[in-house]
Amino acid sequence: MPTIIVFCHLRWDFVYQRPQQLLSRLAQHYRILFVEEPVHDAGESHIETSSPVPNVTVCRPHTPSQASGFHDDQLPLLQPLLAELAPPGEAPIVWFYTPMALPLLRDLQPSLVVYDCMDELAAFKNSPKQLLQRESALLNRADLVFAGGPSLFNAKRARHANVHCFPSSVDVRHFARAQIGGSAHPLQQAIRRPRLGFYGVIDERFDSALMGCVAAAHPEWEIVLVGPVVKIDASTLPQHANIHYLGQQTYADLPAFLAGWDVCLLPFALNEATRFISPTKVLEYMAAGLPIVSTAIADVAQPYGHVVAIAHDSAAFIRACEAALAMDEQARAAMLTCMHEIVQTTSWDVTAEQMRDLLAHTPARREAARFVPAAVAAQAGSAQQSRSKLNALRPHSGAQPVQTAIIGAGPTGLSAAYHLGERALLLEKNASVGGWCRSLNDHGFTFDHAGHIMFSNDPYVLKLYDMLLGPNLHWQDREAWVYSKNVYTRYPFQGALYGLPPKVISECIVGAVEARFGSLDGPSSTPPCTVKPIDDCCADGSAEVGNTATIAPRRQETQHFEEFIYKVWGKGIAKHFAIPYNRKLWTVPLDEMETSWLGGRVRLPDLEQIIEGALEPVGKPMGPNARFGYPLSGGFQALMSGFLPHIKGRIEMNAAAAQLFPREHLLLMADGSRYRYDHLISTMPLPELIRLMGDAAPPEVQRAAAGLRHISVRCVNLGVARENITDKHWIYYPEETIFHRIFVQGNASPHCNPPGGFGLTCEISYSPSKPLPLEGQALIDRCIADCVAVGMLTPEDRMITSNQVDMPYAYVVYDHARAANVATVKAWLARHDIILAGRYSEWEYYNSDHAFLAGKKAADSVLRLRADAAKRAGAE
Repeated sequence: MPTIIVFCHLRWDFVYQRPQQLLSRLAQHYRILFVEEPVHDAGESHIETSSPVPNVTVCRPHTPSQASGFHDDQLPLLQPLLAELAPPGEAPIVWFYTPMALPLLRDLQPSLVVYDCMDELAAFKNSPKQLLQRESALLNRADLVFAGGPSLFNAKRARHANVHCFPSSVDVRHFARAQIGGSAHPLQQAIRRPRLGFYGVIDERFDSALMGCVAAAHPEWEIVLVGPVVKIDASTLPQHANIHYLGQQTYADLPAFLAGWDVCLLPFALNEATRFISPTKVLEYMAAGLPIVSTAIADVAQPYGHVVAIAHDSAAFIRACEAALAMDEQARAAMLTCMHEIVQTTSWDVTAEQMRDLLAHTPARREAARFVPAAVAAQAGSAQQSRSKLNALRPHSGAQPVQTAIIGAGPTGLSAAYHLGERALLLEKNASVGGWCRSLNDHGFTFDHAGHIMFSNDPYVLKLYDMLLGPNLHWQDREAWVYSKNVYTRYPFQGALYGLPPKVISECIVGAVEARFGSLDGPSSTPPCTVKPIDDCCADGSAEVGNTATIAPRRQETQHFEEFIYKVWGKGIAKHFAIPYNRKLWTVPLDEMETSWLGGRVRLPDLEQIIEGALEPVGKPMGPNARFGYPLSGGFQALMSGFLPHIKGRIEMNAAAAQLFPREHLLLMADGSRYRYDHLISTMPLPELIRLMGDAAPPEVQRAAAGLRHISVRCVNLGVARENITDKHWIYYPEETIFHRIFVQGNASPHCNPPGGFGLTCEISYSPSKPLPLEGQALIDRCIADCVAVGMLTPEDRMITSNQVDMPYAYVVYDHARAANVATVKAWLARHDIILAGRYSEWEYYNSDHAFLAGKKAADSVLRLRADAAKRAGAE
């Protein structure tokens, strides 16, 4: 009997689910060795074995290491233990449920490698940081991949040539026992009816707030929750008198619980952890013949929405439960007929047999995994420590030839790939495209990576917007404000002084007049400036580049940014807004920044506009982005994802660059794959690109790259349990708050908030000159306190959720050495067919629309170089 060695992140005696269902059936044909994650034991390493069912041996390693899971620290302890598992001379099938165990493949010499992807584990709470990278390596090594549902299948099928969709199935006979009268479980006999029940793991995927709403809305209902509480604090669960937590129960007892329920619940939160789930229990509930109410989980709503009540918010969930309890006999009979038809089409027996057939007929695509040759490992080890390490598990055959490789699938990389067509390879280190224009979902809230909006005066970009979003695009009038002196004034500050204290208004107007005409008290040693009408002194990327008037000092050029502020806006506006805000945003002394980047970005109204804005409220937004666009649904990520149907070349996700050999035109990836390119378009931060090259870059290039400065931004996202907190879109805070800006995510689109909630993003810049003063929950608490202090929140506001997004590279700093450093690096890279594109590679101040154009420009450059090469080849 052949052997299957299984590596699993779940214990066999935990909740009985997909691994146990499948492997107990495959055990009729294979000897199953089920290897669990190790447990800590102060003694010598050993394996504890048990046999829960025939031909299944559960292997539980005990090691002295306290590292959790298949941690790298556990690997040297596990390898000698596992070497004894496989019978001598046999090449077993090796089956993975967790990619984290992949390094243990080394000594097993498998005949076949299988990856049964039952969940998107990287989206789960406390998942290992290297899980995505290791999954990418496993997908490269596996011969056969199973996906646990349609959503997972769609996510994986582009990443492997042999992916098969096997959604959750059911043991109909087992769960049909629930329809036999008198079989209710004794633990719930004392609980009155009606009973609404759920069984399964209670973790970050469980919508505890929803259950609290249901319990509060109907105290006469009894809610029965069966299952272990893991990864979350049990004290945070709702503690209503009509909610009963009965803990983990055996698989054999589940039908007895179902027999005493009136409605079955699937109360899953809508977040990244549930985006790909395909709940096994939906078919088990059907086999029990009970009404089902579920939140809008894709793999429930799409195949079973005609028989399962799908609710998109708590009110709808409660109404669906009410309807289920009120169901008449005719409706119940129709429901049972439909459920019976569904469950009769599938079973775990059929699924296991189909998998067995694939195991028998899938040829091994690769040899057993082997390590990187010592010379390559040594070469990789000599590189910078901050560089990603090569994954030693992928066989290192020759490099794949590509005409153009593109590093980074942010807006610039996506645009470049789109404009290049079929002969391009786009490499993205994250699991989704978008770069810093990605979005995340948390408890029904959509948050972007910092605030993003769409605005452009370029006809081509506007046409791209329509192509990428179509009807999923809406436009609105900007509501941007400044909060200072305990009042809100419209943005830009200097054009809307009305409402500020009279002394502040006076100082701002007098300062602006003196900046243009000289001191009102007589001759001044400071030369005045003449300016054309412009309108913004908030240098943070909210204004359009390239559509603005230039600023021309009458007698002398300004030497640095701080001097520029005083000479152009005057000492009043400088004192009350421009200096404190820009110091807060940039974190570096403003006299260390030059001003070449300001000509098209920082705008100021003329004196007449300043005075008018001081005498009466400014009624409408001013400036080039007075009206802006945003995706109606999907967050700013939707704009980025809109490229995907139009890109004809290859896209590799979870593909992190590890090393670059510019002279050889060779790119090594963290999973061990190699690409030999004709041209390389890089959108990654310029210092990181040079670090990938190690000593292949000349010392002067390394010094120039190391001299480039930037600031980072930490976004603290708050999901508040109150609707319509403000009508504003973003607010600037020049004074004492920890954040310099709040982007009101909840007003970017009506679909960014769940019912009863409202999203805010607090943006905090930091750098080596000004590190973050707090971390973790303390930083979140400080943001909430500051929101209360400025009146954005009240002390009574409750947080539904909160999270943090870190952007290590946010704004490039235009210091006095920047231009020379960039020129040095760029000139050397050009000699090696490396084209820089986008904000971080060109080290320029780009908005997303300019990133689109930068990607097009890079693609045009490559196409031009290809054409020139073809002409030369033809001439020869």
